[in-house]
Amino acid sequence: MRIFLVGLLLVLASCSNGASTVSELDRWQATADRVTITRDKWGIPHVYGPTDADAVFGMMVAQAEDDFNRVEMNFLTAMGRAAEAEGEAKLYQDLRMRMFIDPDVMRSEYDASPEWLKKLMNAWADGLNYYLHTHPEVQPKVLTRFEPWMALTFSEGSIGGDIERVNLRDLEAFYGGAPAEQLASKKELMPLEPTGSNGFAIAPSNSATGNALLLINPHTSFYFRAEMHVRSDEGLNAYGAVTWGQFFIYQGFNENTGWMHTSSGADTIDWYNETIIKKDDGIYYQYGGEQRQLKESDITLSYKTDNGAVEKTFRVYHSHHGPIIAGEGGTWQSIQLMNRPQDALMQSYLRTKSTDYASFLETMRLHTNSSNNTVYADSGGNIAYFHANHIPVRDTSFDWSKPVDGSNPATEWGRLHTVEETVGILNPATGWLQNTNNTPFSVIGEASPKAEDFPAYMATFPENYRGINAVRVLKDKKDFTLQTLIDAAYDPYLAAFDVLLPILFADYDALNGDDSRTSGISEQIAMLRDWDKNAGVDSVETTLATVWAERVWRSAFDDRTGVASFRARGISYDQYIAEVADARGLPLFSEAVAKLEEDFGTWQLPFGEINRYQRLTGDIVQPFDDEQPSTAVKFPSARWGSLAAYGQRTFNGTKKTYGTRGNSFVAVVEFGEKVQALAITAGGQSGDPSSPHFDDQIELYARGEFRPVYFYPEDIEAVAEETYKPGARQ
Repeated sequence: MRIFLVGLLLVLASCSNGASTVSELDRWQATADRVTITRDKWGIPHVYGPTDADAVFGMMVAQAEDDFNRVEMNFLTAMGRAAEAEGEAKLYQDLRMRMFIDPDVMRSEYDASPEWLKKLMNAWADGLNYYLHTHPEVQPKVLTRFEPWMALTFSEGSIGGDIERVNLRDLEAFYGGAPAEQLASKKELMPLEPTGSNGFAIAPSNSATGNALLLINPHTSFYFRAEMHVRSDEGLNAYGAVTWGQFFIYQGFNENTGWMHTSSGADTIDWYNETIIKKDDGIYYQYGGEQRQLKESDITLSYKTDNGAVEKTFRVYHSHHGPIIAGEGGTWQSIQLMNRPQDALMQSYLRTKSTDYASFLETMRLHTNSSNNTVYADSGGNIAYFHANHIPVRDTSFDWSKPVDGSNPATEWGRLHTVEETVGILNPATGWLQNTNNTPFSVIGEASPKAEDFPAYMATFPENYRGINAVRVLKDKKDFTLQTLIDAAYDPYLAAFDVLLPILFADYDALNGDDSRTSGISEQIAMLRDWDKNAGVDSVETTLATVWAERVWRSAFDDRTGVASFRARGISYDQYIAEVADARGLPLFSEAVAKLEEDFGTWQLPFGEINRYQRLTGDIVQPFDDEQPSTAVKFPSARWGSLAAYGQRTFNGTKKTYGTRGNSFVAVVEFGEKVQALAITAGGQSGDPSSPHFDDQIELYARGEFRPVYFYPEDIEAVAEETYKPGARQ
């Protein structure tokens, strides 16, 4: 299996350019002349270049055309330079990034990269710089020039990323001098909308055509990724979702393989309590029988003010485990996580050129997919589940869910678990598999791997309501098609209410019929008793149930004592919410009904009246306005078990709720003699409100309807809206 990866590296290396004597502009223009961008009827770019590097060049031009703002901001964030554009509020976010992403180290990583990878990074920078050269009207916030090494700072496609696990308030307390207790009191207790994604794979035995099928259903913030097709004569032919600014398809497919990433509960990050000893010549920490000196360095950051740029320098500390990110007194805390940008970029790119299961598996052996699981299918009829593949072997006598003693050498990481040692499934007898950011121990239902066969740190996520729904819609069906796979992925059943509504009904039934607490809610309770728990745009029951449940959720996480208690008991969010529903769900239901009447004049409100989609501007942070046009959406939050996720809330005084995350790019793929796919994207391809492709997919998206994916040249040509060379778009 390793032959594939070695062979591919040699082929790519052989295509590397030698030193060029032409001017930079001549080089850009020569590359542009070799590249073609064709946009289909939905504005989606299909980029072709003779070489992979040519295709990457065109890929970056096309991304910049659609939303240069997002490209730039992603790299300002990745490089720890967001404060240069957005001001002092981003200072500690930048500090967090710079503790891991050192520009000098990234330059060295670039210098040490294989020639084929350098060539791609060079093309990445050339494409963005050529775009700025040919679009002088575009005014970058900060980055007027891109350097090839910068591609290494954002080498993996997840929306989160391990570095973001470092708490910014703890970081500010430690390095900013603010009292720790003051900052701790500001901490958000309420979890965000469930993040991650859904991935389903269907084996030939369970499909109507005898071909493997794949559902690609990331749940991200809207517009975080763009849809794109990129092709070369060197074996690159990938379609899917690309995170703005990156040169690889993050979630997608080629003619033979498809990959879908979900968030993993594998424990891949560890915190160490370091015992600190201060001496005249520096700061030391205890390690076994010795005292080691902390590495000290200065990080100077710039941030924007009304009076120009201001610099601030931080003295930061590292133990051998990693940077110090919190602490007080004699105990400081360091963090250890995967930070191998070159390998991560290689793995992210090489999987897009995999040709079968063996070659895809070989890319997984680079072990840099730390925060994600992968659901896979291919033209050979294989389906597979890969767990996160950067999991260190650790001593199981320690509780790795909590900070461990950094002075004890027994807490050191060992080697990485091999792919075979992690949770994994290949071609299960069930004929299907799924992951919804839930436990991997339900990946194929009852026949799944067992938790007791793995160390506790291997998987920490509990089951979720989406996972329960996923098993239900997959387990008894044998004739899947692309459309019925969509139907399964958009199944409207809300499994959370199998648990929550009986609690509400029991509390209501325990009251005497003339109890004042039943006043004004009897009709609503009766309606919910008859509800089939299916969400729908015309469903008043969906409105009542979700508005009430959201109120229970917020009440639960406003209760600091309750939050501390449930975390100490080790129960899940869902179990805690059920307890709160039992304790105070009935009065909260009365409040929910009263609030609907206050805001809308009636509680009899179809769900689509309040659950809305709106895109008014191209801003990264969207404004919302009840007085402006919006579109009804039929699916609710993943919190209640909706497989099609729509994370929504009110904004700035709105009474209706508006979606900002959840289903973004969604696709279903069939691997037959020719690959076939259907897809939909939230809003549209372009971030420009004046573009016809800013919002042309909204109506389809809101109804859960998909459009064809154009993959083959003859199909693309038949629906081509425009074809042009980079820099020559009219």
